[in-house]
Amino acid sequence: MRHGVVLLPEHRWRDAEERWRLVERLGYHHAWTYDHLMWRWFAGRRWFGAVPTLAAAATATRSVALGILVATPNFRHPVTLAKDLVTLDDIAGGRLVCGLGAGAPGPDDGILGQPPVPGRPGRTGRFEDFVELLDEVLVRGDVDRTTSSFSAVGLTFHPRAGAGRRTPFAIAATGPRGMALAARFGEYWVTSGPPGDFRARPLAEVVPVVREQIRKLVTTCERAGRDPSTLRRLFVADAAAGGVTASVAAYEDAVGVLESLGITDLVVHWPRPDQPYQGDERVLADFAEKNLAGRT
Repeated sequence: MRHGVVLLPEHRWRDAEERWRLVERLGYHHAWTYDHLMWRWFAGRRWFGAVPTLAAAATATRSVALGILVATPNFRHPVTLAKDLVTLDDIAGGRLVCGLGAGAPGPDDGILGQPPVPGRPGRTGRFEDFVELLDEVLVRGDVDRTTSSFSAVGLTFHPRAGAGRRTPFAIAATGPRGMALAARFGEYWVTSGPPGDFRARPLAEVVPVVREQIRKLVTTCERAGRDPSTLRRLFVADAAAGGVTASVAAYEDAVGVLESLGITDLVVHWPRPDQPYQGDERVLADFAEKNLAGRT
């Protein structure tokens, strides 16, 4: 199993930089930050942008993968996001992973004055347009296409992947259409368990939901003609499932449970002194010293 940490973009860089460096020194495989204009719990608090934060992290680190968790069409456009991604990936030397999600209702959804998207089917349709156009821009580069949600008119985009590697996508999805996107375009599939659930229940209560999601994901991959084992499965802890980093023992127990389900990557949050994600930073360090030291 690979391990990662989410660092909220709440600190000035002079304080945040050492945290990003420490995640790498401890041996974690990837480090992530959230992509919002205004986050639900931090509406009245400091919150920095994901793209410049990751650019700074790319220059402060050497080996850890760096990721957005997740970019959504709530305020992102595929063309401008694509330009940010290729620039970040160049700065990071090919270490970038782009998480993508449909975008839940919340502050970001209307902050730019955009009309509301009606219901989950509408959001899923917009997400399909978002992922498909983003992939086309990054891979083909020459795009002249208008969908019901986005346009790229007379675009000539460089640098493009062509037959080579484009920025990997980590697609957050719990429904059939989103899982189909993960099967078509993703290097990772992302879940936190029950969608939109922030009750931080014991992991055991979330396990049946994740097990059923993985069963559906495997079926979706098979129908799409993709080997399910080629799609990594990333679980984000501390939202629907809490207590994972309450102690090293709890962390290790969670790893065992999630591995048995078929999860390949576990991402936790950097512990904070208050909610959300309140906890002890020493647990991350002690877990890494015991389980990640000396990894290649």
